[in-house]
Amino acid sequence: MNIFNRTRLIFSFFLTITSICAFSQANVFKVTLDAGHGDHDFGAVYSGRIEKNIALAIVLKVGKILELNPNVDVIYTRKTDVFVDLVERANIANRSNSNIFVSIHCNANKNTNAFGTETYVMGLSKSASNLEVAKNENSVITLEKDYKQKYDGYDPKSPESMIGMNLLQEEYLDNSISLASKVEENFEKLGKVLRQGGVKQAGFMVLHKAYMPRVLIETGFISNPTEGDILNSEEGQNDIAKAIAEAILSYKREYFGTGAPEMMEARPKKDTSIPVKPKAVETPVIKNAPKGTFFKVQLIASIKKTPLEPKNFKGLKNVTMVFENNIYKYFYQETSDYQMAQKYLQEAKSKGYGASFLIAYKDGEKISIQDAIK
Repeated sequence: MNIFNRTRLIFSFFLTITSICAFSQANVFKVTLDAGHGDHDFGAVYSGRIEKNIALAIVLKVGKILELNPNVDVIYTRKTDVFVDLVERANIANRSNSNIFVSIHCNANKNTNAFGTETYVMGLSKSASNLEVAKNENSVITLEKDYKQKYDGYDPKSPESMIGMNLLQEEYLDNSISLASKVEENFEKLGKVLRQGGVKQAGFMVLHKAYMPRVLIETGFISNPTEGDILNSEEGQNDIAKAIAEAILSYKREYFGTGAPEMMEARPKKDTSIPVKPKAVETPVIKNAPKGTFFKVQLIASIKKTPLEPKNFKGLKNVTMVFENNIYKYFYQETSDYQMAQKYLQEAKSKGYGASFLIAYKDGEKISIQDAIK
């Protein structure tokens, strides 16, 4: 073999390896896990049950399950008993370009009979109970130096003050709600004690600064003696961690494909669990839609209506819109070819729509990407 052919062979080999590495990296699903509180910030404390310790234990268990999957990269805001500023927790997720941000906490109430899980997405709620939860979680910023300057004058005693702040992350609301719904559905399967409380909105500072789909999970009330003991137990934490991890992997499958086989920790199912009747889900249907299966790229979901002009969508053409559940959803392109749909998705991401994802329809009815591929 002459030196020219050898050089060309080496160069071709290098390009192949580089392409494989780039493809593998692009298909890595990044999850930032945030254990609430830490160090001198204990969070809620009831009868020896300490929120900062329970949150960290659950986060580490969730991470351990997710790390069994080679195409999932787990980033932690803390893995030990340390204090991390709220804005820095979000920045950790932003710097790593995470696909989702999951903050884990425990709830508490002066009424020790209060119980149940709650999963929050970023939003401005008028609900008194939602505002109270946000106020309790946001109050940690007073432990930080110069918090008034750092958080633009935000008053943790009044979560409503966030109304005046610039909420740039509306485009992630739809995805955040989807992830939160999956978490709550899995909690509902745990049984009659850790009962699912639903998806809610509130102004959490740690969510406000994260630029990606994100949720804050209140895993139950440590102020409730029965539920608190479950949260403080190894078995309870394992069940909760598995429910959260399964929700994250389900979200990944729906919006980012399967990639390598996903694995969960093998544990025997509890005989005490009670069967849960599946909830009826209203499936969006596009009126006058073409027959057959086709894909679209969802760019953003927003409470604002935007004219469908390329200048409003970073130069992208063929943008359409539907109005569902009081949210405007904007889509790019439409094709029955999955490979072409992937190209459109990459084009949208290259234009700056990092949270964009594929959706599929069959005869106007929304279906999963997996069903569409089949």
